[in-house]
Amino acid sequence: MRDILVTLIIFGCLPYIFKRPYIGALMWVLISVMNPHTQGWGFATSFPFAAIVAAVTMAALLFTKEPKNLPLTSAIWAFIAFVFWLNVTSLLSLYPDEIYTQWNKVMKIMLMTVVICMLIKTKQQVQLLILVIVVSLGYYGVKGGIFTIRTAGEEMVWGPVGTFIGGNNEIALALIMTIPLMHYLQMISRKPWARHGLTAAILLCAVAALGTHSRGALVAIAAMAMFLWLKSGQKVRLGLLLVLAVPPLLAFMPERWSQRMDTITDYEEDGSVQGRFNAWWMAYNLAKDRPLTGGGFEVITPELFYRYAPNPTDVHAAHSIYFQALGEHGFVGLALYLLLGLLTWNTGTWIIRHTRNLEEYKWASNLATMIQVSLIGFATGGAFLSLLYFDVPYYLMGAMVATRVLIEKELREKTSSVVVKKGYGSQRPLGQLNRSRSQPIAKDSG
Repeated sequence: MRDILVTLIIFGCLPYIFKRPYIGALMWVLISVMNPHTQGWGFATSFPFAAIVAAVTMAALLFTKEPKNLPLTSAIWAFIAFVFWLNVTSLLSLYPDEIYTQWNKVMKIMLMTVVICMLIKTKQQVQLLILVIVVSLGYYGVKGGIFTIRTAGEEMVWGPVGTFIGGNNEIALALIMTIPLMHYLQMISRKPWARHGLTAAILLCAVAALGTHSRGALVAIAAMAMFLWLKSGQKVRLGLLLVLAVPPLLAFMPERWSQRMDTITDYEEDGSVQGRFNAWWMAYNLAKDRPLTGGGFEVITPELFYRYAPNPTDVHAAHSIYFQALGEHGFVGLALYLLLGLLTWNTGTWIIRHTRNLEEYKWASNLATMIQVSLIGFATGGAFLSLLYFDVPYYLMGAMVATRVLIEKELREKTSSVVVKKGYGSQRPLGQLNRSRSQPIAKDSG
């Protein structure tokens, strides 16, 4: 029944993509992040829904008369450079015959990220993108939270099998990233029932994240909560909320969970942690040997661990987005990835700075803030997970860029209208006019 339902929904939406191509971009996000077909048990689990939606969306993109230019901001240029370098390292890979599957998977994500950046333009479309991400991941958060409560935290929460978020650590990080986005939807919701429903979903996602028994998730939650408190304009209220909410959540978890969390401070004796250190050293030594390109995709092999790891018999995945980038794509790849993160962050800072005191753009300021909070969670939790190609951060980059381009365009139009109305014409430079306003319009620095 689930297989039929998923199939009817997806195929039923295909005709609408030709009328409004951005629907195809949103459907791609839904399928690639939520993987709804994995919730069935029949033919749908292996049916190429994502490929069909991508093909239809690309066709609609070619024929649509709507604007479809790629916003070439600094963040987008960094993204393009990063993707280009992934292809360079693939050509120079240590195992060129074994990387195609991973290369193909990653390039699909990167290509559709470009498509999303080309199609998501308006405020409504940006907010729909955030809603789709929230629904896609929130489904597992609500489900996992209920499961954790029902089992009193004794059983571990897992994500959908065969996906980026299939593991307990991976689904934990995804849920942590979702909480700030849920809070954003809560801030813009006018319906009381929607706000209360999102409050319940946020709590269930937090419970589910704890129910994964992931130590990295606990560190990421702490970092994200601290940053959210620092960015909040209601520090006392938020601080009291955290003080009232966190202890009961931690107290609810069983003794087995507490014992696992206690091992964070005893990492010298933890075999899993030491295995990660071993993998990090392998990636670093590999990058030292091949500093520009690293080893390319698929470098987790006994041969390379024998050559580069302190403990050659302890073969582990990188378990870190940073060391994964370093080992697979060298110091250049890591630098480009960090640059992409920095410029995405700066894009959010630009939005916040230029909309802080403008009530009509409060939605944009709140969105940029919550995306930054979400990225803090990813940057912290990702230090312990191999999620370099997890698609949600790239989609959030697209949402941030689309919001900045929209805000910058509207502010410039308003500035131009002020120039015309006051009869300044060409007598007063735009830069001078900007400086006279409370919200200056800066050049693209982020």
